[in-house]
Amino acid sequence: MNRIDRVVGAVLGSAVGDALGAPFEFGLPGVFRERFPDGVGELCGGGGWDPGEATDDTQMAVLVGESLLDRGGLDLPDVFDRFRRWAAGGPKDIGLQTEAVLGSGDPWDTAAALHFQVNGRAAGNGSLMRASTSAVYFAAGGRRVTMDAARRIAALTHGDAAAWEGTAILHELVRVALEGGDPLASLPEVLGDVAEVQRPRWAVVLAPGWCPDDATEFNGAVWPCLGSAVWALRTTSSFESALAAAVDLGGDTDTVAAVTGTLAGAVHGVGAIPERFTELLHVPLPGFGDRVLRDRELRELAVALGA
Repeated sequence: MNRIDRVVGAVLGSAVGDALGAPFEFGLPGVFRERFPDGVGELCGGGGWDPGEATDDTQMAVLVGESLLDRGGLDLPDVFDRFRRWAAGGPKDIGLQTEAVLGSGDPWDTAAALHFQVNGRAAGNGSLMRASTSAVYFAAGGRRVTMDAARRIAALTHGDAAAWEGTAILHELVRVALEGGDPLASLPEVLGDVAEVQRPRWAVVLAPGWCPDDATEFNGAVWPCLGSAVWALRTTSSFESALAAAVDLGGDTDTVAAVTGTLAGAVHGVGAIPERFTELLHVPLPGFGDRVLRDRELRELAVALGA
């Protein structure tokens, strides 16, 4: 498997996971297996989502990726402006925290911090869900470059440093996978580059013996979201089985599956993503006219980012 297979796998895999998990969002554990007893899922739609329709997770990932390409690198004000335009376009779904930050009217470099200052809670998984495109783009720069970029993009909407560090970890795990390495084996070393004050809590949820039943928060929080995605990768042997395990956890299924899809796609490659998923996949972009990205456009985006 070559690097570009893994690059496309990460971006496309995240979008597929998002669309697969969307109809099961906020459901109970086990609902996915009840619907698909053989563990082979379908992009079935439901809960307001058409079959194969991606949510805000993939929509924001596309906005980040297109900004990186259009601006030739990380232009944080531009990313924030694209987020605001998208939010004003009336997406079907948007995280409460993200919506509050983008709708505050505050400048790009203070909006998230001010929100956190007032609310004291900003460790949602909203910066993880959109990280596939930036993880692919910055991977070639090495560990410090990709982790730093992740923190800066996460901080646009999330004022809690826990979200910054979680996104940085995901970026680095993707980088390792794109180079053909084992992201699970790299975890101890990756944790060494996590901010010291955040490291103990991340070490717990990323430990080999941790499982989603050990979570102390709903998986809409950044720690159990990434922990669950890593667990799904660790306890399965294929792209499909990893996504099935993630969605079957219930809760914030679209985002947990999107993060799982990012990792599993980078590890197993685009060839492991079934055509029955990709042929239905589509990503509307509210606020940007009638644009809808499908399989071909997502692959082209991934290839450009990976270059």
